[in-house]
This record gives sequence, C-alpha cells and structure tokens, in this order.
Amino acid sequence: MKKSVVVIGVGEMGGVFARGFLRLGYSVSPVIRDTDINQLAKEIVDPELVLVAVGEADLQAMLETVPANWRDSLVLLQNELLPRDWQKHDLHPTVISVWFEKKKGQDAKVLIPSPVYGDKSSLIHDALAAVDIPCKILSSAEVLLFELVVKNVYIVITNISGLKTGGTVGELWSDHRDLANEISHEVIAIQQALTGKSFDADKLIDAMVVAFNGDLNHKCMGRSAPARLQRALDQAKEFSLDVPAILAISAREYQAE
Repeated sequence: MKKSVVVIGVGEMGGVFARGFLRLGYSVSPVIRDTDINQLAKEIVDPELVLVAVGEADLQAMLETVPANWRDSLVLLQNELLPRDWQKHDLHPTVISVWFEKKKGQDAKVLIPSPVYGDKSSLIHDALAAVDIPCKILSSAEVLLFELVVKNVYIVITNISGLKTGGTVGELWSDHRDLANEISHEVIAIQQALTGKSFDADKLIDAMVVAFNGDLNHKCMGRSAPARLQRALDQAKEFSLDVPAILAISAREYQAE
C-alpha cells in the first residue's frame, strides 16, 4: 500500500498536483485553513510527500510551523523562490519551478516544461505526467538555482514592465525591448545580490525569451505586479543597488494614482 501524500493549500495549483497523485494511486490528504495540521501530522506520521502549495505571502509562516515529522518530505512550488527562503529554516526540500498556469474553470496551460530538483523529483515528474504536464528532472542544485532565477527574472520583468506597457510578453519583447532590457539588467543585479552568485545575463535573458515563446499571448501584468514592484525596490535598497528604470516605473505608478 502506498503512503499518503499531503497537499497544504488546495487551490488551483495544488489541485493540479493532487489530481496527478490520485491518478498514480496515492491517497491525498488536504490541509485547508481550518485543518488542525498538528493532529493530521500525528495521523500521517510518515507521508510520501508534503506539497506546500500556499501562496508566496504565506510560505514563510508555513515553513516556520510545519510539523517536524514532515520536514524531510517537503516540496515547494512558489514563485520568486530562492535558496535563502528555505535555508533559513534548515530545510532541504524538493523544489519545482512551475511553468504552467491554472485558472478556475480552465485546463492547465503549459509554457515550457517545469524543472524540478530534490529527493521527490521522480514522484513530482510522474504526477505531472499523469495529467499531461511536462516536467524535467534537474541534475544538481546549481542547475536548480539557475532555473529559479530564470523564473524570477521572467516574472519580475514582465510584471514591472507591464505596469507601464500593459499587453502581452510577445508585445513587450517585440515593441518595448529597450525597456525590457533595462529592467532585465536591474532585476538580474537584484537576483545576484539575493543569491550571492553571478549569472551570465545573456543566458538568463535567452532562457526568459524561450519562456516568452512558449506563450506569446501571456499577459505581462498580473494582480501581484504592484507588490512585485515594491519588493524589487525594497530588495534594491537592501543591497544599495542602483535601479533607475524600476524607479522610473514606480514614479509613474504613484503619479497615476
């Protein structure tokens, strides 16, 4: 008999993974807002996997309180993830950089295969394959870091640029490439400061463009765009980085208000 899989946060994204686990024959135990997580951890002492599918804003609080017997089975999937997010809790999770979106009432839409690294990578790969979503297992933590930074660069650049341009990622790259390049180099500088690592900017941008081409009609600006702008400004200030292009968009937003 297979062990249980725990899914913390059963929204649209958590639901996609839960369906995959079920198709593989696992029982899935959801953790929702009124679940007594510590009681559930007493009942499911040794889960096969614990998928943390809460939103970015709730991640740190969840990692601080996750039951001790679940810590070695964690899988993280949030946007803007970096190693410092889990290392501060002395965790060694499996991490997936999700490159598909799932909206209510719609099937999952894939941009490119989602890279994953960690002890639970094979199960994540198989669960997504069961629901026809491509996933690639990475060879090292170093490759994972690059992939996480690519996703961060994509999200932050498109969201911040979109506050000025609106439109799609295809339009951003074809009609506003100078702006996108200016924002790109500032966002990459922030990512380097956050990780303490240097990256080849051209390789990051090339990888971002591959994701652009996966869905040229993907909207630049989501609901989280203003928060991502403010977070980028806060991070730049933390590391004393000069980010004039991001500041210009911030000034424009405040003037618009």
